[in-house]
Amino acid sequence: MCADKLEKLTKTQTIDLRAKLIGPSCKIFFSDDPIKIVRARGQYMYDEKGQRYLDCINNVAHVGHCHPDVVSAGALQMETLNTNSRFLHDNLVLYAQRLQATLPAQLSVFYFVNSGSEANDLALRLARQYSGSQDIVTLDNAYHGHVTSLIEISPYKLHHMPHVPLNPFVHVAPSPDVYRGRYRRDHPDPAKAYADEVRDVIKRVQTQGGKIAAFIAESLQSCGGQVIPPAGYFQQVAEHVHKAGGLFIADEVQVGFGRVGTHFWAFQLQGDDFVPDIVTMGKPIGNGHPMSCVVTSKEVAEAFASSGNEYFNTFGGNPVSCAIGLAVLDVIAKEDLQGQALRVGGYLISLLEKQKSKHPLIGDIRGRGLFVGVELVRDRSKLTPATAEAQEVIYWLKEERVLMSADGPHRNVLKFKPPLCFGTDDADFVVDKMDAVLTEIEAAIGLNAANVLNGENDVN
Repeated sequence: MCADKLEKLTKTQTIDLRAKLIGPSCKIFFSDDPIKIVRARGQYMYDEKGQRYLDCINNVAHVGHCHPDVVSAGALQMETLNTNSRFLHDNLVLYAQRLQATLPAQLSVFYFVNSGSEANDLALRLARQYSGSQDIVTLDNAYHGHVTSLIEISPYKLHHMPHVPLNPFVHVAPSPDVYRGRYRRDHPDPAKAYADEVRDVIKRVQTQGGKIAAFIAESLQSCGGQVIPPAGYFQQVAEHVHKAGGLFIADEVQVGFGRVGTHFWAFQLQGDDFVPDIVTMGKPIGNGHPMSCVVTSKEVAEAFASSGNEYFNTFGGNPVSCAIGLAVLDVIAKEDLQGQALRVGGYLISLLEKQKSKHPLIGDIRGRGLFVGVELVRDRSKLTPATAEAQEVIYWLKEERVLMSADGPHRNVLKFKPPLCFGTDDADFVVDKMDAVLTEIEAAIGLNAANVLNGENDVN
């Protein structure tokens, strides 16, 4: 049925049908008063009343909601050919060639799949086949996907399921959080200290008779609180992992494709001397179209093929998905969206830094490009999480037509991951709104800059 012939439901009808037909664990934003979105364009989304919302969190719509070039590429290919990758077609190899040009030369073999979860699951299979082992080292507060193999390596989810035992093949190292973690910015070498924690985990596994298949990490932790690992951390971890016979998997599902501004891939922030063994991609790769990718070296790919099992994916790498992926790369280049992320992200962070000097609720601002976190605390010295206040901020902003979310282990980190067409005017708008709501909240709880300066910054 064509979209214009679909039955039009009222918001109440949509809510009622959702409650009746959709699984109760499938949550929605602003569940107390959800927004019914009916269309979107660029960095804006519109409800059924035509009200416009500034989207600060939708990193899936990487080049902008409903970008005409992406829509056109998909529609044109769909009316020409769509089939599975067992038939020879040009789009698959042309897209792989374009992606490879953005990556280090060693990463040259591609597997196309349909979601970030599917990509990370396949990455674990590759690593386990290559190493002949099962043990995986993951980071605390990490999230890698919703399938069983990935929930097992996602402490972000496991912390909310205390009745679920940790898989004996999964081992958790501390998140390299230099603001709230075990080793902070005042530590002489936090990268080495956190890498040594991974080394110690590996040693414990080996002492117990295990062998490491892989270490997996988001290049920048997103759900874990917009965490930026210290420079040099990945190199040192990779050294420990390789020495143990395992592989390094970099999860770029949320942060790739130019979002960090200075580089196309977030793992490149660690330096030119660091190359993961496997990289996974998703979300922004198709600007909302369900596609994802795993890329690795020829050595790892050949080890996977030697298992004798043919790898086939019905929809992965189909002509329509590849046409859309190519269009996304074209738009990033044509509109200089990586440069936009660098310029606007820097401007946004500068605005937020000014707010930090004004608002004692802001404990930390961290980010690269248009991947930015604002951690709210009730006490800057004790780092008391301002969880309730963060929720109040996002609901207040919703009423001001700004879509924001809060995440991290304490749900107190405001996240900026907007479409890369997000501009300086948008940054001005959202920061002005944040200024107003933080002023109101701080007045209500008796927290002000003078208290902080006098050391009286803990509130009840």
